[in-house]
Amino acid sequence: MTVYNRERFLDQLAGQLGRDRRTSAERPAYSVQPQERVFQGADQDQLLEKLKEQCKIIHTNCLVTTADELGETLRHVWDEDHIQNIVSAGGPRLEAYGLSDVYGTMRQDGYHVHVWDEQEGRKNVTTAEKAGAGIVFSDVTLAESGTVTLFNDRWNGRSISLLPETFVAVIPKSTLVPRMTQAARIIHEQEKKGVPVSSCVSFITGPSNSADIEMNLIVGVHGPVKATYIVVDDM
Repeated sequence: MTVYNRERFLDQLAGQLGRDRRTSAERPAYSVQPQERVFQGADQDQLLEKLKEQCKIIHTNCLVTTADELGETLRHVWDEDHIQNIVSAGGPRLEAYGLSDVYGTMRQDGYHVHVWDEQEGRKNVTTAEKAGAGIVFSDVTLAESGTVTLFNDRWNGRSISLLPETFVAVIPKSTLVPRMTQAARIIHEQEKKGVPVSSCVSFITGPSNSADIEMNLIVGVHGPVKATYIVVDDM
């Protein structure tokens, strides 16, 4: 997209505000930072326990497994909910966790497993609409709220976590942080280092929820009805 008269517009706007135009801003130095004290000093095991507690509140099933047993854990989730059609995020983590082989075996057993492929374009979304479960990998996990953070990219389309009835997040234990404060810092530090960060970052907390009407909680209004977090001990 081409932007016309940008400099002139900004100069005129600053003039209307009665000040010189600013081209940078200084970060304020706060005297207190209470957000840093929440779970300060907690290790990964303590954060995991907090995540488990929060999952009970947000109607999310939380399982803990190892990388070697991840495939069997996924199969258990699918079999328990009688799921045959699955759409999964792709990318390097499939190989890192051995899921390419797992998916291959499950296809032979009659499951339909589609791995997100940017080359297939709209077909990915159509497949996600029909899938019983969507599998994603959490990039940063907020223990306090039970929130997974997804850097949506060419391997991880947004439809995976939005359209299937069941949302499954594979959570490396190493991604656990106390809360949004640390997640925002991680994203900021990556930007400072010049590491590309997705233009779309999704924060997902359990299944779809709404209490807009008379404060009655309804699950599954505009997204997945069920959610399962699978924490993988990668430490």
